[in-house]
Amino acid sequence: MSYTKAMGEVVRLPVRHGDPAATDPAPDLDASPAMPGNAGAGVPPNDPPLIPAPSGDGDDGEAIEGRVLVDRPDGYRPDVRARRMAGERDHRRPIIAPWLRNRDEAHATIRWAVGYAGHVTGYHAARIPLYGLRLALRSPRGLYRVVAGTWRWTYDIESRPLRTHAIDRRNDDSYLKLMSERNDRVRARLFVAGAGVVGTGLAAASVAAAGGITQTIVLATLVALLGWIGTPTDRRILDTAVVSTKAPKLTSEIVVRALAALGNAEINKAVGKGGGGITFPAPITRDGPGWRAEVDLPYGVTATDIMERRDRLASGLRRPMGCVWPEPAHDQHAGRLVLWVGDQDMNQVKPVAGPLAKTTATVDLFKPVPFGTDQRGRPVTVELMYANALFGAMPGMGKTFALRVLALAAALDPTAQLRVYELKGTGDLSPLEKVAHQYGSGQDDETLAACLDALREVRKDLGRRAKVIRKLPKDICPENKVTPQLAAKRSLGLYPSVFILDECQNLFAHPDFGDEAARLAVDIIKLGRALGVILLLATQRPDKDSLPTGVSANVGLRFCLKVMGQTENDMILGTSMYKNGIRATTFTKKDKGIGYLAGEADDPQIVRGYYIDNPAADRIADRARALRKAAGTLTGIAAGEDPTPTADDGASLLEDLAAVMAPGEDKVHSQVLVDRLAELRPIVYGPWADLDPTGKARQLAAALKPYGIGTPQVWGQDETGKGRNLKGVHRDHVTDALETTRRTGR
Repeated sequence: MSYTKAMGEVVRLPVRHGDPAATDPAPDLDASPAMPGNAGAGVPPNDPPLIPAPSGDGDDGEAIEGRVLVDRPDGYRPDVRARRMAGERDHRRPIIAPWLRNRDEAHATIRWAVGYAGHVTGYHAARIPLYGLRLALRSPRGLYRVVAGTWRWTYDIESRPLRTHAIDRRNDDSYLKLMSERNDRVRARLFVAGAGVVGTGLAAASVAAAGGITQTIVLATLVALLGWIGTPTDRRILDTAVVSTKAPKLTSEIVVRALAALGNAEINKAVGKGGGGITFPAPITRDGPGWRAEVDLPYGVTATDIMERRDRLASGLRRPMGCVWPEPAHDQHAGRLVLWVGDQDMNQVKPVAGPLAKTTATVDLFKPVPFGTDQRGRPVTVELMYANALFGAMPGMGKTFALRVLALAAALDPTAQLRVYELKGTGDLSPLEKVAHQYGSGQDDETLAACLDALREVRKDLGRRAKVIRKLPKDICPENKVTPQLAAKRSLGLYPSVFILDECQNLFAHPDFGDEAARLAVDIIKLGRALGVILLLATQRPDKDSLPTGVSANVGLRFCLKVMGQTENDMILGTSMYKNGIRATTFTKKDKGIGYLAGEADDPQIVRGYYIDNPAADRIADRARALRKAAGTLTGIAAGEDPTPTADDGASLLEDLAAVMAPGEDKVHSQVLVDRLAELRPIVYGPWADLDPTGKARQLAAALKPYGIGTPQVWGQDETGKGRNLKGVHRDHVTDALETTRRTGR
């Protein structure tokens, strides 16, 4: 088999081995005359470089005298395995709508439909008297229309223009024919009309002989019917129960126009003259309260490129920016864009309290807990167990409200122990005091010191939990981490422990407490994941001074509401998030409670946290307290106890300092005193001794500050016996403070 190219060159066609049609010999390419300037005989000058044909008898040996056919012909049919591999990459649309497969979303949709129907029914039911009066006033006009219409139909008034036209044209034959047809039609219609009049009279007589209820029903029906007939075409009988601003339908033309307005060079080439255009791998469909479009962008353009220009894309679509949400197709190539355009701006949708507000709501921290909804109104849950969470935003953007949702969820798990510290001092988390083991609210040093002590206690408890898990048999604890079964055994002390710290920047930026608090928080984040300890942090100042790098780098769950710049954005969501188009800076002041949630799904998602105000939070906390009472897990502040760690034997810090100061020592370095205190009471002061010398001095200074004792520079010997000028304590100051404390009883 062969064909002849231009200039007389004969090229052998590829033939599969064993093809009967391949028996005819063909001229050898090497024997064909070479063209001038060719690189070799029989090879056109513009052909691609020659590739040696593979040896063997397989089908892959198709070649044209040393040239391998790289591109298969259009008629090539892949084998079964190739079809299976291609099928795995196909985008199969779901048989059942996604909202029907999700129980929460199905319930939400049904609740909306029932609520909508109930509102419309109630609205019109309240206006039945108005509608009745409206119909009654229009019924005379309806009666006139019925009589006039019947008369015109009976006497064939509609054909009068034809007869008049025949008279004007003096067409006698047409006129006589039309009159004959008209007379026949009128005779038949007079018979029908007469029968109708007789029937109406009989019906009226029957109604007159019936009771009053029947007469009333028939009269009301007749008036309603005549009123409906008498209603002008530009008027309505029923008022509008729901006024909706319907968004325009999303079409491929609108999407392409918007993408072309972004100023991307590759998109401009694709939509320009001679370009390949922009393709849509799936139809544009309704998806919840909006439209969903899948777009295959031109080569070299990624979904991130579009996400970075969301404001310009919204302008091209002529929709508010809160309606336009581009995102990548997680299971497809980087050029596949999923564009969801909502009917209503996300910040205009009324926020909901969520399932936690239900009177029967309970939570198991080992299962996903409700947190909020996405752009489409679908529920979003988070897995708190084996994770920690960081919330960040500008002041007033809903950060504490979002934190409170997860805090209340933890409270509704009666097995969890809560430590709550709200370091702003406004009482935003005060409802949780009813269930908390420890609680503090304020910016003062006393509250900050109590929070630091609580962090130390949790860090110490991590060691105990690790020992318990290490000693458990492998058949009970095969994965060396807390499980629901282990947490249920109260005797093991492996119940979920949740530490909630709002406005954490006030603690981490404290000159005396900050360094130690940061180290403790990092340890709890790194070690507590498998030990049942959960840390929830929130800050309105996400910078390197207020949020330690070790904390922001190790938190698994992150929720970032509106922030002002790229640094704050990446401090909360993670490095390079801003560069990848995940920008919480695009939120406006109206987008309260709306932010990016990272760490729960494969990619960050837009979420609006459930709105639980203070009265609702109080009710939820009351239910959580009742659950804890029934389970016997109410402890600490909530149970009327004082859980603050105290020194052994009730001894105070001042008494311990006086005891460790040797006779004749008027001034002692702070770091030396801390080491001596740790030897005296390892349980109380042991964590202090683990600090570096500067940390020891700061820790002792913070502990002595409530007593009015300072730590000025003093001359003395350090641990090596060398004389140095360091921070220290005067014996007289300790003695005077101790005397004052004993005298006042404080």
